[in-house]
Amino acid sequence: MKYEEVLEWMYSQLPMYQRKGKSAYKKDLTNIKKLAKHLGNPENKFRSIHIAGTNGKGSVSHMLASVLQEAGYKTGLYTSPHLVDFRERIRINGQMIRKNCVINFIKRNKDFFIKNRLSFFEMTVGLAFEQFAKKKVDIAVVEVGLGGRLDSTNIINPEASVITNISKDHTAMLGNDLKPIAFEKAGIIKPNVPVVIGELQKETIDVFKKIAGEKSAPLYIAQNNKPLKYTSDLKGNYQEKNIKTVLKTLEILQSKGFVISEAAIKKGLLKVRENTGLRGRWDITQEKPLVILDTAHNEAGIKEVVKQLLQLKSNQIHIILSMVNDKDYVSMLKLFPKEDALYYITKADIPRALDEKILYKAAIKLGLKARLYENVHSAVDAAMIEAGKNDVVFVGGSTFTIADFLKKINFL
Repeated sequence: MKYEEVLEWMYSQLPMYQRKGKSAYKKDLTNIKKLAKHLGNPENKFRSIHIAGTNGKGSVSHMLASVLQEAGYKTGLYTSPHLVDFRERIRINGQMIRKNCVINFIKRNKDFFIKNRLSFFEMTVGLAFEQFAKKKVDIAVVEVGLGGRLDSTNIINPEASVITNISKDHTAMLGNDLKPIAFEKAGIIKPNVPVVIGELQKETIDVFKKIAGEKSAPLYIAQNNKPLKYTSDLKGNYQEKNIKTVLKTLEILQSKGFVISEAAIKKGLLKVRENTGLRGRWDITQEKPLVILDTAHNEAGIKEVVKQLLQLKSNQIHIILSMVNDKDYVSMLKLFPKEDALYYITKADIPRALDEKILYKAAIKLGLKARLYENVHSAVDAAMIEAGKNDVVFVGGSTFTIADFLKKINFL
């Protein structure tokens, strides 16, 4: 099987949450534990950091990996979803694993996958953990896919557990109230393992304190750290919270014997994109007009992004939007500006995408100046023709809007 054929089999034969949505969500760790045993329990052969949260977990994961690389540690990084190439999910020292690793893993284990009806995500986690063990990484930064308690990554015993923040997202699976969402995220807290909470939120802190107390897990609030003396190449204003979370996590690692110098921290934070390949976080791809990509895809994330957008000095903002069909798209649209903004409403190229006509009707009803486009590529073309040199073009609404844009400009 060729690489593309292997991926197509993974996507089409087994459920993939990013493409299908709720129908692919498994509320059970039985299969991943069975797979881990089949693979020789690779999750026990490397040290790790486990990161959950509604917003910020991707940025925190990549920042930590970058700093650890600069400190001289062979670092695994597991994140999701990918933007263009599946292998973006599994990196070692910033490099994607080879295509042959994916092909051989599926070939060797395909009968097992079929027999046990493993999901796309379970297979991918198994592949990542096997690669980290085989390549003998010093430490792996492992990002939760969805939730935490029942996420397939939740079979590791990390050096530290990190929960960036809690807000409403994936409510069909995790609940519509912050406390049950916090309970799911807190499922990554392990006995006697320090846990870092990125943001102090009165609605959720008692949940974390209770579970951490029951498991004798030392709990730290990163938000209480001193004002920052560090900057990053990730320029979103919201990254200040994430940097504080990273610094507290690094303190814990240092207390456990990891040698991480001040120079490694500074350099690692300034080279996140170069070291890890991260894209889509206040990602500026062009000047004049200024083109910004951001994967914010829920109310809390979009609120932060719009706030920064409105601080920019521009004649006109051109906003290219597509969303997925299991989000509260009306509430998210309400956060976007009406004045000095033109909207290019479209649909990303995945089954889970919201019908562009539905999103367009909602935008018009809210008084947004919107036009309709059948795909992201045509929306981008239209916006770039329309935009003047002093305008801003923003691409967002979902991870998949960004993915389609990057495919258009031949990223990777």
